[in-house]
Amino acid sequence: MNTFTASAPRAPALLGVYAREARYEFIRLLRTPSFALPTMIFPLMFYLLFGVLLHHGNPGASQYLMASYSVFGVMGPGLFGFGVSLALDRERGLLTLKRALPVPAGAPLVAKMVMAMVFAVCIGVLLILAGRLLGGVPLTLAQMGTLLLVDVLGVLPFCALGLLIGTLVSGSGAPAVVNLVYLPLALLSGLWLPLSMLPPLFAQIAPLWPAWHLAQLALKVVGQDSGHALWLHVSVLGAVTVACFALAQRRLRRG
Repeated sequence: MNTFTASAPRAPALLGVYAREARYEFIRLLRTPSFALPTMIFPLMFYLLFGVLLHHGNPGASQYLMASYSVFGVMGPGLFGFGVSLALDRERGLLTLKRALPVPAGAPLVAKMVMAMVFAVCIGVLLILAGRLLGGVPLTLAQMGTLLLVDVLGVLPFCALGLLIGTLVSGSGAPAVVNLVYLPLALLSGLWLPLSMLPPLFAQIAPLWPAWHLAQLALKVVGQDSGHALWLHVSVLGAVTVACFALAQRRLRRG
């Protein structure tokens, strides 16, 4: 008698599934220039205006804003790429369809995460080039590499936060909700201008926001952070990532 046993997918085949999902997500974003172009260009435009033109001849200010606007930039792909697109997928039934397909349940989410990290690299490179070539920002190769690493890994907490938002709101309401999170977080975390230029209350409550902790990691690379311990920022960002992913996963399981 022949006996058939189910075997788990081999690692190369499984990696191929994830790679295909990432490619489909990339093609999907290329076909949505209204998302891709503003996500990459807006942080650069803001930096050129505030970090280069308005602070011409002040490398310190240009350096600060280069680091802070890189954080502002990488928040976008995580929040919008997950928050808005997941909400739309849920509303259109695409998420339900993907669950019925013979692919790992987490493949679509991993694909979105990979694309968010790709966008983070592009945004970080653009801002570093603008800072070096136009803002007169002195950066070593080690600093550039470390800042890019902070940007790429720093997108993960905002992927998690965006994922949670995408499980809570409708597709039509998601852009407004994401903007209500994104823009105030940027202001309250000192990404647009140093907190020392704002009322003291802003600096006192800044440690409540994950964007502030990511900004401190980026500013630490260029020597302009507030002096808090590295482990504090990493711990807060890690906790936010785990908590938001866990809450979002529970919401997705419920339907």
